[in-house]
Amino acid sequence: MDELIRHPLAYARGLHGWSQSDLAQQMKNAARHRGLRAGTSRQRVSLWEKRVVPDEFSQMLLSDVFDISYEQATALGWPHWLPGHETPASLGAGLTVAVLRKAVLMAVDRRTFLALTPAAVGSLALQWATIEPAPADGVTGGRPVDPAFVGWLEESAQGLTSLSTAHRQHTSPLLDGHLETVVNLLEHSSYNRALGKRLHTLASALAQTVAWHRFDHEHHAAANRYWHAAVHSAHEAGNTDMGAGALSDMAYQSIWLGRPRAAVECLGHALSRATNPTARSLLSLRKARAHAMLGEARDCYRELAQAEKLLNSTTEEAPRWCVWMSPADLAVDTGRCLIDLGRPRRAHDQITQGVSLLPSARDKTKAVFLAYEAESLLAGGEVQQAAELARRSLTLARQIGASRCVQQIRDLSGRFSAYGSEHGVELLRHDVAMAK
Repeated sequence: MDELIRHPLAYARGLHGWSQSDLAQQMKNAARHRGLRAGTSRQRVSLWEKRVVPDEFSQMLLSDVFDISYEQATALGWPHWLPGHETPASLGAGLTVAVLRKAVLMAVDRRTFLALTPAAVGSLALQWATIEPAPADGVTGGRPVDPAFVGWLEESAQGLTSLSTAHRQHTSPLLDGHLETVVNLLEHSSYNRALGKRLHTLASALAQTVAWHRFDHEHHAAANRYWHAAVHSAHEAGNTDMGAGALSDMAYQSIWLGRPRAAVECLGHALSRATNPTARSLLSLRKARAHAMLGEARDCYRELAQAEKLLNSTTEEAPRWCVWMSPADLAVDTGRCLIDLGRPRRAHDQITQGVSLLPSARDKTKAVFLAYEAESLLAGGEVQQAAELARRSLTLARQIGASRCVQQIRDLSGRFSAYGSEHGVELLRHDVAMAK
């Protein structure tokens, strides 16, 4: 796999084939063109790619180097003005197929920062909440789509997405192929409105699943594009719950990357149109997590109560994208919220209960949940038990090839540094060092 690029500045200079030293020299040249001097060094560029924000003078020179107006850079803010970030396509503008095609063409992206900025995701969610779906008319001019073939694609896709996580290494290429086939049909074939709705529904479901595959391998920009495409296709099909699901996944990605405020905004818009109780329960649960990360306890507890009420009272069948939502998820994510709110012992009780309820087919989720349980134990001073659970989580993550879950344990392992003499901690450090 390509080395991951974790900052937009690294990606921007990569577009030009520049090293950090090359970029520093380009900035010195830009300063001379202005009749000024700059002392930019490779070390300074390296710091900027580690979350240090350049001063105004340096950003002015960077805007010169990348041929972007300084006014635009000032308006968008660092690092969102750098080359590589994208603007969401407007819903209802006939751009759905183009958005799908772009996602397929850029299936894997070396960037791990988001293709859409938090503000852009919020703009997309606002559009979705306020623009009424208007299913497109049928398309003529190409070879007619065979409804029986679409039925086979639907059935085959459902079978692939229902397999356990352990089979993902085999199903991922098949799902990619299914989605490309659907996009080809939408782009080059003729079909009536009813068949077009089925194709857009299938495209949305496939894009959402493929996005999760990319997300689990830390290809965040690619996952972002697929979820963006899923929102467009769901909107085209008039399926509000499916669109809410794709927005919810974008919000989950924001939570995972430490951007809870963007997640709160996105989930608020998603909840404004979601109707299925199980779907709404999941959205409220994720919103509770975002509030917990922000330290907003009252809002967090309100959303947790709503999520529990909806999940326990519904008799409706859940949409396929959230059919897995269960009391196990509610219990563990409640515990995760309690960790963020500084209540580790109560959190551990909730997480232990949830992990025990989780079916064996959901190994990826179990890896994440075990990491949460390890974090709660560590916060409560149970170091050896926490290290043991972290190792179990790491083993599961490596077995299913979910690099983001491996990274989760790698990040958590740093918090064991004060307990280096503990036997379990040494084993954990060894396993993390061996993890690829």
